[in-house]
Amino acid sequence: MASGPCENCTNYVYDDECECYVCQVNLDEDELYRFLSGSNRDCPYFRLEDEYKLARRQ
Repeated sequence: MASGPCENCTNYVYDDECECYVCQVNLDEDELYRFLSGSNRDCPYFRLEDEYKLARRQ
């Protein structure tokens, strides 16, 4: 499973309402605790942002 910094994930987007970057994935309480406590370093929802995906299809 791929993993990396949140800044490289497609689920990490800018929210105009709070004027900051946020994760779109709604983690349940247990997943959020494991992720924030550092016991689970790999996010199961990480998807690498690929800017050239559309260009390769053409």
